[in-house]
Amino acid sequence: MASKPDFIERMNFYTRKGIQFLFIIDYEMEFPMVLKLSELNDLCIKYFIDGVKNYDDNVDLIKGNKELNIQKRPISFEVYKKAFNNVIENQKNGNSYLLNLTFKNPVEINFSLEEIFHKSSSRYKLYFKNEENEFVLFSPETFINITAGSIFTYPIKGTIDANIPDAEEILLNDKKEKAEHLTVVDLLRNDLNIVCEGVKVNRFCFTCKVKTNFGELLQMVSEIEGKVKPDLMYRFGDILFNMLPAGSICGAPKRQTLEIIKEAELDKRGYYTGVFGIYDGKNLKSSVMIRFIEKKGDYCFYRSGGGITVYSDAKKEYNEMVEKIYVPIY
Repeated sequence: MASKPDFIERMNFYTRKGIQFLFIIDYEMEFPMVLKLSELNDLCIKYFIDGVKNYDDNVDLIKGNKELNIQKRPISFEVYKKAFNNVIENQKNGNSYLLNLTFKNPVEINFSLEEIFHKSSSRYKLYFKNEENEFVLFSPETFINITAGSIFTYPIKGTIDANIPDAEEILLNDKKEKAEHLTVVDLLRNDLNIVCEGVKVNRFCFTCKVKTNFGELLQMVSEIEGKVKPDLMYRFGDILFNMLPAGSICGAPKRQTLEIIKEAELDKRGYYTGVFGIYDGKNLKSSVMIRFIEKKGDYCFYRSGGGITVYSDAKKEYNEMVEKIYVPIY
């Protein structure tokens, strides 16, 4: 783990030299890691990033017909409501108009985190273990991709059960979900403008399906693109830290919302809602670290949450937080 200035300098150096690396950045940006791909063999780190992986499937971990069993032990509604009310009060006072409120919920799982990594299906996966941390994630969400001098980002905000009749039409016409999505798109456009020129929204509000062990979810997505500013062309460390934390997992306006999150949430997020990715010597791909399970001692915790606005209903948002506790094994 490196300090923030050391991390930025090292990533910038690796980018200039075309050295391939993996990076993992926590939400608070206190313990960022950047590792040459050639250094990973002796570490307990496995990744799957949009088809690129560093492991062979472990037959012992994926064989057998054992079915996944998750027992959810979510925080109480009363605990959630206290934090929710804090957020709503701040929003009524004009301090924030969208805030992503998250909690870590105890779960009992009959698979190890490494088994979950190998058996789950997702566009982005990471398994990490050292003396202090063990976690697994299976995220559908891209943070940024950098290729040929352009940065692309794909904010996800808005979810519905895909099995509901006319689910896509309902989602795309849901005023609250659409407003939240528009807010996140605008926030990420602003973040891209810090490091890019000619920022534009290529596609606005399209849907994609995500499979879970409870069925399919439909999510609302947009695509935003910008051209990297010439002075940042080989300074990917500076690009990342100018854009973090990811707008989709905090809210807007960003600075004030980050302070409210710190006040309202019960725990520091750590690596949850941070970002990870790889640089292959030319292009960078990265993901937001959501759909996240961590192990502390003998106990596992699933971190989840959702976007809160002044129009949000506490019980509905609580239920959505609990519904998001799933693993894409099917």
